[in-house]
Amino acid sequence: MENKLLDEVTRSFSLELPIRETLDDYLSLILPAIRQWGEDLRETEHYSTKGGKAWMEIRDSESFHEAVLHFFNEGGEYLISVDGNVSRGRWRLLDDSNKMIIEQGNRSELYELAFLSSAFFILRKHGRPGRNQYLVMGFEPIVSNLEWRDYVELLFNTYRSQQNTYKTVAIFLLILITIIILFSIF
Repeated sequence: MENKLLDEVTRSFSLELPIRETLDDYLSLILPAIRQWGEDLRETEHYSTKGGKAWMEIRDSESFHEAVLHFFNEGGEYLISVDGNVSRGRWRLLDDSNKMIIEQGNRSELYELAFLSSAFFILRKHGRPGRNQYLVMGFEPIVSNLEWRDYVELLFNTYRSQQNTYKTVAIFLLILITIIILFSIF
């Protein structure tokens, strides 16, 4: 009986990531739950640092084997490195929004912020693109050896840790209220 109660409490703290087939499907599931803990694009210190902050691109395609790094440098300089071959471009924010335009060559693309933290940078392509609607990146020192499913699990841990914190606080408050009620009765 005692073990069943302990198992039940332990299971309530264990949030499992539901199975999905694609990176986009996972992101559509996770992002609404974690968006509130993310930063805004106006807070450039999270994705743009002096000397550049390397953001590694993550994809779920079996044919994707390149090492793609994105740099959003100060002053709007955008660099993309594909297996060490660097191309230049520009990035800029649209006023009063969480939207970014990335210009490279004759191509300009509009993205909306999906999630930003010190480890994760996820942009959603504006409009209704088909597959790969997200530009998914992670801070290179953290994600460089991860497969896309491991990246998703790490991202989900953001939600999992916040939920566990809320549950711990709720249990603590419940115990505290119970103690107060018991002392007021006796």
